[in-house]
Amino acid sequence: MAMSFPPPTGKVSCTHPGTFGDMCICCGQRLAEETGVSFRYIHKGLRLCNDEIARLRDNDLKNLLRHKKLYLVLDLDHTLLNSTQFMQLTPEEDYLQNSSNDSLFKLDCMNTMTKLRPFVREFLKEASQMFEMYIYTMGDGLYAKQMAKLLDPGGDYFDGRIISRDDGTERNRKGLDIVLGQENAVLILDDTEKAWTTRHTENLILMERYHYFASSCSQFGFNCKSLSQIQSDESESDGALASTLRVLKKVHRMFFEEMVDDDDVNGRDVRRVLCTVRKDVLKGCKIVFSRVFPTHFQAENHRLWKMAQNLGAVCCTERDSSVTHVVSAESGTEKSRWARKTGRFLVDPRWIEASNYFWQRQPEDNFPVKQ
Repeated sequence: MAMSFPPPTGKVSCTHPGTFGDMCICCGQRLAEETGVSFRYIHKGLRLCNDEIARLRDNDLKNLLRHKKLYLVLDLDHTLLNSTQFMQLTPEEDYLQNSSNDSLFKLDCMNTMTKLRPFVREFLKEASQMFEMYIYTMGDGLYAKQMAKLLDPGGDYFDGRIISRDDGTERNRKGLDIVLGQENAVLILDDTEKAWTTRHTENLILMERYHYFASSCSQFGFNCKSLSQIQSDESESDGALASTLRVLKKVHRMFFEEMVDDDDVNGRDVRRVLCTVRKDVLKGCKIVFSRVFPTHFQAENHRLWKMAQNLGAVCCTERDSSVTHVVSAESGTEKSRWARKTGRFLVDPRWIEASNYFWQRQPEDNFPVKQ
């Protein structure tokens, strides 16, 4: 990763913008205390002070904008791929040991089998034209680098921008403080919102989890067959990555379409653009819920209510003539019967979640309320 540090300051007192170990990267003076933020994924022992981080981010952003690029931070597990230990393979998955699938890899050095998500190579190729990309995983450094080799064997996409749990500043939580990109120009792809500090959730595109192996389903408590067990996989053209790529292209186009020169970036924020795109998904829908929330639960605080609102829907607790959808957990409720009688859409709560994951209003007929 190319980085430019200020030249030696000569007779002017050095501000010590960063250190390698205990030595200033600028003047070479040995310092008694560690200061700044660690960027060990760039170089072991490298620490940078806040002013230097801001300077590097500003310079890098100006360069990226000239090339009409933004930043994209990518999670690994359940987002771009799925991994399992050899010992966790079920008898139904034994056939994988002799599979000739070119997106399935056996890593004997880690006793691990990894399956790349369908469309991931095309996704990375096209996304690299619009974004400077980072990997950020809660796996350890060895795992992160091995997965990066599978995804980017030619080293064309990440150029050392591979961050693991060993590099974070907060235990068991990811943050953009160690990403050398301005927050107003960063998008994040991850399957777990809680993995990120709350201040960065507005940058996040939440991905539908990729459960290829049986151990992955078990990990999240799903009592169902995995994709590998039924010898199936996600669609290349209509799967999660293809859908997300369409969203990224739209956000990228909207971010840059009104820009004239570099100065315009001060008024541009990819988070606002992402919010605008998200609110188009269920625009025009007015939803009333039935038996979806626990008794005495404040409806406005439920995740489905908030999710629907973020998608542009209007949510209410009582039906009226302007309601377009009844989201219900049971078909026999009064509101469910009213929906059928008056010709409103009657859908299972999964309709909201599916629309959220695919960034597109899903066909209501695909989400009937169970009897």
